[in-house]
Amino acid sequence: MTGIYEYLLVMFLISIFAGVIGALVGVGGGILVVPAMTIIFGVPIQYAAGASIVSVIATSSGAATAYVKDRITNLRIGMFLEIGSATGAIVGAVSTFFLVRSGFSWLIFLTFGLILFFSAYTTAERIRQERRGDPERINRTPNSIATKLKLSGEYEDRVLKTKVSYIADSVPGAFAVMALAGLMAGLLGVGGGVLKVVGMDNFMKLPFKVSTTTSNFMIGVTAAASTAIFYVGGYINPILAAPVALGVLLGSYVGSKVLVRSKPISLRWIFVVALVVIGAEMIYQGFVQ
Repeated sequence: MTGIYEYLLVMFLISIFAGVIGALVGVGGGILVVPAMTIIFGVPIQYAAGASIVSVIATSSGAATAYVKDRITNLRIGMFLEIGSATGAIVGAVSTFFLVRSGFSWLIFLTFGLILFFSAYTTAERIRQERRGDPERINRTPNSIATKLKLSGEYEDRVLKTKVSYIADSVPGAFAVMALAGLMAGLLGVGGGVLKVVGMDNFMKLPFKVSTTTSNFMIGVTAAASTAIFYVGGYINPILAAPVALGVLLGSYVGSKVLVRSKPISLRWIFVVALVVIGAEMIYQGFVQ
């Protein structure tokens, strides 16, 4: 590893960028932090995941506060879905210990790379839909489960200058996706926001801003569920985690201020390119382990 001061400075700057991007698209800074730590500094994947999981809590704390204040985040939907996500996160964190201690850490790299590719695909697909002028798929048709659980809401869109109302669709399918998101979060040290946004956007058909802001709220709770397990396992190093947590916290706060005043299509292209490049490198690292 390079010198400690170089690591602190470079990781702090990278983490600010990761925090901004994470807050804008609702995925958490960990999806960029883990590859940076493993590829640039050669940090073992389990310690990178431990540091990242702390940064995910910082991302959620920095961004979710602003989103809740702006009344975009749907807390009721978030806490309901978090039941599945937190359970999956605990299973995923335990699985990390098993894979590392059994010599299968390469599998974590491969899984991470595939998740990055999947995230790039879903983001690019959203861009194509918006460029074609497809209307945002927002469900407003009541259904029995969502009505019974009161999984609905509305928010003021500052860009469109109108109130947007919605009610969740396909609740069981979205809940299953959240459990998988939690599993990936615990396994990889990320917030699982990639799958969370997909679950709320594609299954529940919530407005994109509601999906991303609610995801930002949820990733902190998901990360907290697995942080204790990483800590007990000895995979959270304060020196590795400190610059990451501080940088992501600062970046996520900046990102949260940008999102509420921006159009979703303006947030994504740089994110797609970064995910493809980093995903390819993570898969390569998995094969050379």
